[in-house]
Amino acid sequence: MNIEVGNVLRIPFIPVSPDVVKVTQSAISLSQYDWDASEVSWDFTSLPLMQSEFRQPSLQSTYLQLRAYWSDMTLEMQRLEEENNRIFINAYGLQDELKPEVPLKEITLTCNPHYRYGGDKTEAELETQLQSDTMTEFLSYAVACMFGRYSLDKPGLVLANQGDTLAEYLHQIPEPRFMPDEDNVIPLLDGEWFADDVTERFRTFLRVTFGEIHYEANLAFIEQSLGKDVRKYFLKDFYADHVKRYKKRPIYWLFSSPKGTFSALIYLHRYRPDTVSVVLRYLRDFRKKLAARLDYLQQVGISTSASQGEKTRALKEIETLKKQLLELDDYERDTLYPLATEQVALDLDDGVKVNYLKLGSALKKIIGLDAKED
Repeated sequence: MNIEVGNVLRIPFIPVSPDVVKVTQSAISLSQYDWDASEVSWDFTSLPLMQSEFRQPSLQSTYLQLRAYWSDMTLEMQRLEEENNRIFINAYGLQDELKPEVPLKEITLTCNPHYRYGGDKTEAELETQLQSDTMTEFLSYAVACMFGRYSLDKPGLVLANQGDTLAEYLHQIPEPRFMPDEDNVIPLLDGEWFADDVTERFRTFLRVTFGEIHYEANLAFIEQSLGKDVRKYFLKDFYADHVKRYKKRPIYWLFSSPKGTFSALIYLHRYRPDTVSVVLRYLRDFRKKLAARLDYLQQVGISTSASQGEKTRALKEIETLKKQLLELDDYERDTLYPLATEQVALDLDDGVKVNYLKLGSALKKIIGLDAKED
């Protein structure tokens, strides 16, 4: 019921080798380094892929350099844990009871795929999964730089307070290598409709971070790792991965029409009461572009110079566009416009759960977020 320091000090123990302190401190240091490589750590400063000690001419060779370091780190942690076991086994005379060996799957480092993924996967499957996840973390870090949460020019958080703006960012970093998004709205669409679309911005980020010379090879390596092209990943998987990474408390929010024809990301910490109005402007601009595309295709459909194949493809796309335009009309009328006129204010002290629900069906639904017991 009540255990104090004095109670613990009265527990008998056998003194062990002073080496145990050195071993323990080394193990703690490795574990801390491993955890701080994740952007959800309070002490995260930069992605390991971006650190100079691993930097190679291409992204793939940089990853292989980092992977080799992770492998050495895992083996060193295994050695430390086994040495720690050996010290205590010898001190307490437990040689016949216990063995010092620790299997790789019990070395609890995130960079250790044997522990991270478990199961009965082969070495090749583990390596494939680790490579894929490392690239998704790279894309996540890129989005963070797009919003100004992180920067290539300064370690740690940059914009992380409610209502932060680009002006605050530029005050800290007057000449950034990669400029954050100006209006805190980044379209996430199936096509090159906007210059600041998330896929276009990522391509710029990749050029800035790993250079133009190897750009095509670097992009190919990322897409091979993901098993799909970057645009498809952003469209289909990014937000689900983000919600999972932040345990259903996302810091980037996805405005999305019911069937996903229109979607755009915002950064919670840069949200202002007029942010929904900015999203609404993007929606209207996108609808105009779809309408112009529809007009063009209708002309193709009646053109005497167009082939039958071209007309067939045009008619098929026309039907899709008509449905998409109706979806956008409904989304604006029933959801986005009313919300924009409300000028909803948020208070970060209330937490993501409370604030996310304030924007209702304008945002992508997160299953379980509205559960009372959550």
